[in-house]
Amino acid sequence: MSKITTSQTIGPFSHEAWKWAVELSAADRLQTSAPTIIVSGIIYDGDGTPINDAQIEAWQPAAAAAESTLSIPGFRRIPSDDAGQFSLRLSVCPQAPGEPVAYVTVFARGLVKHQFTAIFLENDAGLEQSAILEQVPAARRATLLAARTAEGQYRWDIHMQGEQETVFFDYV
Repeated sequence: MSKITTSQTIGPFSHEAWKWAVELSAADRLQTSAPTIIVSGIIYDGDGTPINDAQIEAWQPAAAAAESTLSIPGFRRIPSDDAGQFSLRLSVCPQAPGEPVAYVTVFARGLVKHQFTAIFLENDAGLEQSAILEQVPAARRATLLAARTAEGQYRWDIHMQGEQETVFFDYV
């Protein structure tokens, strides 16, 4: 019996393998009864180099009702481009104070296991009530906050390692 685990592969080769999920998540085909926002950013490796083959998966439980006509309501999967950039169009739906606008899973080369994080909007009045943010040291919370831009969108970069490393969560 082999001692190699599924985490010891040369992949993922997700840009081709998961094309179906990206097509289901295409922002130009998003049908929702809720207002939407754009969260864009760049995903960086530990050396500060943009990652050009990552997959950013977002899940919005609160959006399921507003997106009921979609195959997978509340779900997005977006690849990073050649410059490591990604852009998510998210529904803004009523939810409990302090909940993230989206839960995020990151898949990329060099990761033996995907990573879990979350996006909070910096102007969310419920941030002080967040049970999730309460678990994160105050100095690290900014890595989970999407900043509003002058254009009315949001900017949120993902740093896989380093001094600005995004907070990643373990789920048990």
